[in-house]
Amino acid sequence: MPVIEEVAPRSFERVGMHSHIRGLGLDENGKAKFMADGMVGQVKAREAAGIAVELIKRGKLAGKGILLVGPTGSGKTAIAMGIARELGEDVPFVQIAGSEIYSAEVKKTEFLKEALRRAIGVRISEERKVYEGEVREIKINRTRHPFNPYVEIPESVIITLRTKDDEKTIRAGREIAYQLMEMGVEEGDVIQIDAETGRISKIGTTKEEEGLFFKRKVNLPSGPVLKIKEFTYTVTLHDLDVANARGNIFGLLFSTGMEISDEIRQRVDETVKGWIEEGKATLVPGVLFIDECHMLDIEAFSFLARAMESELAPILILATNRGRTKIRGTDIEAPHGIPIDMLDRLLIINTEPYKKEEIREIVKIRAREEKIEVSEEAIEYLAELGEKTSLRYAVQLLAPASVLARGGRVEREHIEKAKDYFADLRRSMEFVEKLEGMLS
Repeated sequence: MPVIEEVAPRSFERVGMHSHIRGLGLDENGKAKFMADGMVGQVKAREAAGIAVELIKRGKLAGKGILLVGPTGSGKTAIAMGIARELGEDVPFVQIAGSEIYSAEVKKTEFLKEALRRAIGVRISEERKVYEGEVREIKINRTRHPFNPYVEIPESVIITLRTKDDEKTIRAGREIAYQLMEMGVEEGDVIQIDAETGRISKIGTTKEEEGLFFKRKVNLPSGPVLKIKEFTYTVTLHDLDVANARGNIFGLLFSTGMEISDEIRQRVDETVKGWIEEGKATLVPGVLFIDECHMLDIEAFSFLARAMESELAPILILATNRGRTKIRGTDIEAPHGIPIDMLDRLLIINTEPYKKEEIREIVKIRAREEKIEVSEEAIEYLAELGEKTSLRYAVQLLAPASVLARGGRVEREHIEKAKDYFADLRRSMEFVEKLEGMLS
């Protein structure tokens, strides 16, 4: 059980590639704003995704899915995450790559079953003892990864919560620190922490809306920080599967890393249906995003096509950057490497390469997310680089440039020096080809 303890009164960084995404950035008429909710450009694709969200909410996308097609670094993952955010704050979003299904430990179908069930949430409400308040201060203590000393992981967190009438500082363990990082909790946010399980819910923020990073504006809570109130949280079907598998001695000893039987899953489904009928819970279908879907084979596509028609199925979003290629496991060529019968079930949305003005704004967003101060000249230079090479290369230069700037403001000279150290794909290829020519 997560450790939480109060301490006597005594910043946090988000660096995920898509941690800034808050939605699709559409207005009330479904038209895409140039820059909103962390999204920039891709107007046509975002508006198409907005229509797909409306279809999902109306229940018109049952048995169907979405296919995002575009070049590398054109925002396919961002749009998929934006769809999930538009559906709700606690909607599960599960991201896997097509190549991940080829594992020696579990069968392909078992891996896909787990992914599908991790993308289906069950929202449960009950009275719990919780810590609730505005985050006045947050400090995450980090340590070296036990298996990779070059990587830092959170070890514990000290967080101060306040209400109109009370203030408490609590110390919590690694599990809660991970949750705070994944949810992007920062000072000014209003959160709830379950005192027994450590589960966190983000309610909103007391700060004024900042345009790009929209959060629901809420008032400062009143009363004590530690209180008993109705606590709503979302668990996934896979969480319940694992809990039931560990309910007996065999599950406790052997469930980790092993397959969960269909009997256990069926029992969980019946239990959840009972909760829903009694009004104790509601089902929250989430998003399963499969990147590099051309890596899936014919068996995986067959399984997914059948799973999409199930009454307990998440929204399936596939993404690929391939044109016409062979379906893995066959000698048949097909558009995007996907069987025709599967393509017939998908709404296809195209994404285009980012333009210079869009790259400029994305670089600003990433600099802000990573808390790096960058001069306008450096941002303009990165935008030019991104247009000539790729968006990802331009964004990746931010971190090494900040190291070269020794924590100060990043100038153009720091970007140029980082560019000299780290080659883009074109320069790397030219370097190797030149050496091959010398050898011949």
